[in-house]
Amino acid sequence: MTTFRAIRIDKTDTGTNASYVDFDDSALMDGDVTVRVSHSTVNYKDGLAITGASPVVRRFPMVPGIDFAGIVETSDSPAFKVGDAVVLTGFGVGEQHMGGFAQKARVKSNWLVPLPNGLTAAQAMAIGTAGFTAQLCLLALEKHGVKPADGPLIVTGAAGGVGSIAVALAKKAGWHVIASTGRAEEGDYLKKIGADEIIARKELSEPGRPLGKERWAAGIDSVGSHTLANMLAQTKYRGAIAACGLAQGMDLPASVAPFILRGVSLLGVDSVQCPMPQRLEAWQRLARDLDKTLLADMTRHVPFANAIDIAHDILAGKVRGRVVIDVEQK
Repeated sequence: MTTFRAIRIDKTDTGTNASYVDFDDSALMDGDVTVRVSHSTVNYKDGLAITGASPVVRRFPMVPGIDFAGIVETSDSPAFKVGDAVVLTGFGVGEQHMGGFAQKARVKSNWLVPLPNGLTAAQAMAIGTAGFTAQLCLLALEKHGVKPADGPLIVTGAAGGVGSIAVALAKKAGWHVIASTGRAEEGDYLKKIGADEIIARKELSEPGRPLGKERWAAGIDSVGSHTLANMLAQTKYRGAIAACGLAQGMDLPASVAPFILRGVSLLGVDSVQCPMPQRLEAWQRLARDLDKTLLADMTRHVPFANAIDIAHDILAGKVRGRVVIDVEQK
């Protein structure tokens, strides 16, 4: 039997428990490709899974980690050969299928993306689901037809993972970027990665009016609830908001006024089951457009042993930007 280090979430009488274990190859789930994982990352959903704060894990025991990058170790798929560098985000990995917080993963080949040219495995995980989702949001806005000449773009949760990369990508695309954050101390950081203006989270996080002053043409929201409602209420005529998260809540206490009086559009963005053509387009754009120096500035690297602690920190709002987990560094 071959074993490797992994985080395992077990169901308990009082909830769930996450711990480091020696995991056996035979306990991996079905798949036609086995990957030796070199890097992973901690997303908000990983925080929910490890802490048990939300029931995102659908089966037990579970190896969490919705993202990973590594090298193909074995393959029964013609799409990948031994030695290929690959990336995985989404598809229920870390929720219903054993995930990336382990030194090895076995998955379906049609979930994998070849590591894009111009990115290392560590950089791919600095991007991860958070950056991939930010890019999908920007693509959705572009395809809807909204453009920088129409007015500013606002990013909520701007100091977080999705927000940080969204700010950098939007600035690169020519937008005047408004960053919304609850962490005033991150002002210099946000300006460095591309924010032109910074507004306090409380401007959007409380109950507001059905319609407000038109302030922005587009937005990327990872927060939901009152924040998203207020974004919509202050969006310019025929503008659009791409919504991808629920950090404040799943509810949307809004009215139809922005939609029927201003023609505002709400664009839902899902990164988990994103079709492969769009997935490849997003990764190609990230490899091309995301400034690697800025990516490094918004990223810190930690050993595998710190992953559980980081999961707690991300829910507590203590994580700025992105965290890469070096799975091979115990």
